Amino acid sequence: MRLLPVRAGVLGLVLLTAVATSATAAPAAPAPAGRAAAGSGALSPTVEEQRLDRAAPREILRRSGFDDVAPDFARALDRARSVPQARRAVLRHGGALWRRAVDRVQGRGPAGGDLSRDDDRPLYWARLGMTRQLRTWEPRFALGEQERARLIGELERSSRGQDAIRYPHGKGLKRVLVTGFDPFTLDRDVRISNPSGAAALALDGTVIDTAAGPARIETAVFPVRWRDFGDGAVERALRPHLPRTDLFTTVSQGRVGRFDVERTNGAWRGGFPDNDNVSRTETVPVDDPATQPQWTTTTLPYADLVAADTGRWPVYDNTSVTEIPAGATRPVERPDGPTPGSKARAGGGGDYLSNEIAYRATLLRDRLGLHGTLPGGHLHTPVLEFGAGNTDPATGAVTDPGFVRNRLDIVAQVRSLVAVAVGAAERSGGPRGGADAHG
Repeated sequence: MRLLPVRAGVLGLVLLTAVATSATAAPAAPAPAGRAAAGSGALSPTVEEQRLDRAAPREILRRSGFDDVAPDFARALDRARSVPQARRAVLRHGGALWRRAVDRVQGRGPAGGDLSRDDDRPLYWARLGMTRQLRTWEPRFALGEQERARLIGELERSSRGQDAIRYPHGKGLKRVLVTGFDPFTLDRDVRISNPSGAAALALDGTVIDTAAGPARIETAVFPVRWRDFGDGAVERALRPHLPRTDLFTTVSQGRVGRFDVERTNGAWRGGFPDNDNVSRTETVPVDDPATQPQWTTTTLPYADLVAADTGRWPVYDNTSVTEIPAGATRPVERPDGPTPGSKARAGGGGDYLSNEIAYRATLLRDRLGLHGTLPGGHLHTPVLEFGAGNTDPATGAVTDPGFVRNRLDIVAQVRSLVAVAVGAAERSGGPRGGADAHG
């Protein structure tokens, strides 16, 4: 895989310095999902689901009490006698997993084990256990390939909070939408957590105080898979809500030791493998490609976010991109944003799925006619690092005090940044600080 140079060694979501190496450094992966047996209707587990058999995921599930999720779901599937009954089981158990994960992180109910409550990984691994059960399930009735795919899609959406976004009626409460991501680069270190997913769980359904008054935050989590994004997962989840929100931010994990407000997002996929070890190097596929811009821009109040004292890490207004200038053939880095007529090769957040969710969300904002009224963009968190002495994936522990402290501090700073953004946007009468995109 050829990686374009992206400033500060960042590949969008890709976190660790080691991640900037070629994808061929990762262990060889099993084949993608396929038929388990001729005529059975069941599918074999995906590359992502097969990682469940490793020791660390099993320990994370056991130490959180989430090791009962997949077996309970399997029993519910076995009781189904029709596709509608299976669908009810999928929606019931998928939604229950999301609520259970949110409740655990937010301190409601039993912890289920000694793993710290702030951990996002029980949700991730328990969901994979459920999707593997559904993918390999052989029901007692006819289940077509498309019907199984629809059930898997509904399980994904319900267990990620994507269909549970609800704002109370009435005035006086700002509406904020925040998204996070699953862990990724798991072949390098299967213990990895993603603080953006942890932030989504910690903030979902909460009300925070801002300079503009109270704000209700609703959240959702997205997969690290090219296929889901190409199938419209982002637009499907966000389109019903953006016209009714006062601010949104997509969040992912980015550079070591810093937050970044990404000024510009690019319409390019750079090819780094996703959680199924699939690569894509192409223009970001969207509806109506004839009107697709090469760049979109943040409308978050980035100057205020950089200036505010929001926590432990510095916050940067990142204006750099990689482009192919008009009339040229080779990519170049631009520290101050794209030039007119250029082709995108990396946004400020790189060329991976963090850049893509930012591009898709802000393009959706613009296509809904909300560029001038809705503050929205992308926030990169610091890399979530394990504590000193716990850096060997082969022998290290799945958690340590430094790891927990780092995740808690990142989540707290995301909350503070959201509060600052809401207050600043209100003072300015809407989004400010964003530049016009170059098509």
